[in-house]
Amino acid sequence: MSDTEDDKTQPTLEHRILIQLRQVLAAVVRDVTPPPGMRNPLSEQTIEDIRAAFALIAARERELRGDAPPDLPQYRDRGPGARIVEFDRTAGNSRQGDDQDPD
Repeated sequence: MSDTEDDKTQPTLEHRILIQLRQVLAAVVRDVTPPPGMRNPLSEQTIEDIRAAFALIAARERELRGDAPPDLPQYRDRGPGARIVEFDRTAGNSRQGDDQDPD
């Protein structure tokens, strides 16, 4: 195995930082989440900020892996494996150019 192959399998420093941040943030959320029926000690704004932080971490991890951004739709017929198939409209036409309905 070459050094470049090893580099691709080993997470970069940035990716390791993101993993650690995600794990620490998740642990904090678990620790402060109250049992059902009790009031959450975090404000609504803090909860939204935590959700946004998780979303940013996940988006950056996808970028580092080379995945497409989540906000762009991905279609199975697009990309390097897609083939364009041409249809011959005259092949198999039993009416031989008769474009009008017989009715």
